[in-house]
Amino acid sequence: MEQRETWTSRIGFILACIGAAIGLGNIWMFPWRLGRYGGAAFLVPYFIFVFILSRTGLMGEFAFGRARQKGAIGAFEDVFKEKNLPFGSLVGTIPVLGVSGVFIFYLVVVGWIIKYFSISLLGTFSKVDIPAYFGGFAGQPESIFWHLLAIVITLLIVNLGIAKGIERANKYMMPSLFIILVLLAIRSVTLEGASEGLKFMFLPDWSYLLKVETWVMALGQSFFTVCLGGAAMVVYGSYLKKDEDIPSSAFNTVIWNTVASLLAATVIIPAAFAFNLDPQAGPPLLFITVPFIFKMMPGGYIFGILFFLSVVFAAFSSAVNLMEVPVEAVMDRLGWTRKKSTIVVGILGFLFGLPLDLSVDRLGKFADFVSVYLVPLGAVLAAIAFFWIYGIKKARMAINEGASKPVGEYWEFLAKYVFTLVSIAVLILGIVFGGIG
Repeated sequence: MEQRETWTSRIGFILACIGAAIGLGNIWMFPWRLGRYGGAAFLVPYFIFVFILSRTGLMGEFAFGRARQKGAIGAFEDVFKEKNLPFGSLVGTIPVLGVSGVFIFYLVVVGWIIKYFSISLLGTFSKVDIPAYFGGFAGQPESIFWHLLAIVITLLIVNLGIAKGIERANKYMMPSLFIILVLLAIRSVTLEGASEGLKFMFLPDWSYLLKVETWVMALGQSFFTVCLGGAAMVVYGSYLKKDEDIPSSAFNTVIWNTVASLLAATVIIPAAFAFNLDPQAGPPLLFITVPFIFKMMPGGYIFGILFFLSVVFAAFSSAVNLMEVPVEAVMDRLGWTRKKSTIVVGILGFLFGLPLDLSVDRLGKFADFVSVYLVPLGAVLAAIAFFWIYGIKKARMAINEGASKPVGEYWEFLAKYVFTLVSIAVLILGIVFGGIG
């Protein structure tokens, strides 16, 4: 088996984690949820959950991976063996399957993003009926080519390894993403009529805080936006050196992920108001509403290219993280080289995704099963394995190793009881509401 790689720098690790956390959920999901659940009122529960609970979970997953120097399957197996418990590797397979499931359907959607970027380059938005155009390739055989292209690009990055592939790619993609989002946000807020969108975002409708659904959706958004699931951040943590500062890295991941979400909302919502479009359009916001904005906006050709380029960066930064999870598992379990593991995972991911290329309804049902059941279950299992079975005091020691500002004893109660119980609540609420992530 190949020698385990490590991140070459702290900033490289942080950028990779920010890249893993920032994905379509920030640019696709966050703006319409902000719009649907009371504007700035939605930010109150979101900030509470993301900065307290999600950051706690991130620290745990980073430290779990680093402490065992393995991904989820190996880490679970080791911890279970230490306590003479059976089925550790089997339990650790569940979060890996969850993330692998996300990888399968997510890369189909990444293909759609590449398609949209290409048609923005060609100026096609100004010439077509956008809803009909989207329906003409999503769920149709044409999407297979774009799906394959998404798989190949992701495979090439992951095949280069941690330092030369994932770390280097994020060093270019993440700064570029933020620069583009800032430019687009400036353009959006200077449109005539955009001020109503800013009011909608930042003048809260406090009545939404009295609605249970607002808190539930804020919890789901905060939980999934930082890529919690018991595998993705565990495997990134497994490549950490012992002297890296985990509490600081978790905080930076959360803060920049939140900034990206707010920037994306500032791009989309004021522009939607400026052109009398619905900022609460739900998932169609990205693929139908946003292209309408650039179709009507002065200079929309250039700004449309920039926007979908930023979405490409966000999509691929998450895609490489998702692919790394099954690749690491194959390398660890079978002793294969990174190249062989990456190629096999890429081929299998593409083949399993083919049925999803041909039916949006089938893709939606598969995505719901994975995101409602498997991913939250993986997060619950990781919390139990690290905070309970491994031991909360050992977990805090693992987190504080290399930390400039170690977490105190209060954190043990927060992690062992509050975070674990909330993780279980996320799983249950997702089933009740049909998905909250």
